[in-house]
Amino acid sequence: MPFHFAYAEYATRLAKAKASLVDRGLDALLMFAPESHYWICGYDTFGFAMFQCMILGADGRLNLLTRAPDLRQAQQTSTLSDAQIHIWKDIEGVAPAANLAALVTKLGYSGKIAMETQTVGLTFANGQSVVSAFDQPLHNGDGIITELRQDKSLAELDMHRRAAALSDDALDAALQGTRAGAFEGDILADMQGAVFRGGGDYAGNEFIIGSDQRALLCRYASGRRHLDPQDQLTLEWSGAYARYHAAMMQTLIIGKACKKHLYMHAVAREALEACEAAIMPGQPMGDVFAAHAQIFGKAGLGHARLNACGYAMGAIYNPIWVDFPMFYENNPRLMRERQVFFLHMILMDSDSGLAMCLGHSVEVTAQGAKRLSRHAPDLFEL
Repeated sequence: MPFHFAYAEYATRLAKAKASLVDRGLDALLMFAPESHYWICGYDTFGFAMFQCMILGADGRLNLLTRAPDLRQAQQTSTLSDAQIHIWKDIEGVAPAANLAALVTKLGYSGKIAMETQTVGLTFANGQSVVSAFDQPLHNGDGIITELRQDKSLAELDMHRRAAALSDDALDAALQGTRAGAFEGDILADMQGAVFRGGGDYAGNEFIIGSDQRALLCRYASGRRHLDPQDQLTLEWSGAYARYHAAMMQTLIIGKACKKHLYMHAVAREALEACEAAIMPGQPMGDVFAAHAQIFGKAGLGHARLNACGYAMGAIYNPIWVDFPMFYENNPRLMRERQVFFLHMILMDSDSGLAMCLGHSVEVTAQGAKRLSRHAPDLFEL
């Protein structure tokens, strides 16, 4: 079965995860995050909506507990053997958490055990049932795999670059189809179609589109309209290749840009370039946000900005492609080479009813930020 990465890559990831457990004195980690499953062995499914858990032992063994619909999913997308895949049966009164505790005991893990909790792969109710099923306290396992995922391999960086090319293709499609009278649904279809035709995947959340007053939204909402002769259209989207993302954001002008739109774009571009200049390995992420806030504040647009200006990109699952960590005020986390970030300069001015957003993804290199997009952050009047 062909995987997205070579077996050697997965072996390296498993060795790093094993060492991280040993360093923490853990006997095993209960992984519920789909991103952890995908990263460590390639297991690719939306079956995390139901109860499933991957057990990583400090001895380097991996075992998956899941439902029957994901048996072949695990066989065909992961490095797991049949002996490493365990099925809990859908039947009235079943307690999969008890099955999990029994499996952990069967595998011989009796020492300190941690579990992931900050994930869409574990509901509160299921988390409570897991805690209750074990006869020993479970420790916090959040951040163990997440931290390892932040340092991208060369092969992962290639996936991000391919995702960025798909994002560019989607923007090209939007620019071709955006005009007075165009239907938002057609623009979305063209953008998503460009990604699929390029060999890409569904992104971690819906593409965001909004015109007129909905151009001031930075979340997806249902409902479509046709563009007016003078209009504004905010788009946020991401190409996805092998689940890896490279998000972009742009407000397009239908007709001629007014003076306020021109000013907002000039300031947003200045802020974007200032944020890029602030990205450097070993520097705190808060410096990037400070550059963003300073530019907007000096320009008299501080009231229209948000309280974050970007976040990490990775192989992320629904419902949102936001990865950890994020650019916000005073964030002390130090940036590292081979991280990938999405920078977004979002201006939503409710007083004037105008929006202007610019954003693209960058790779952190030894010399600083490297843009992944082939598009410059220009103003488009269509």
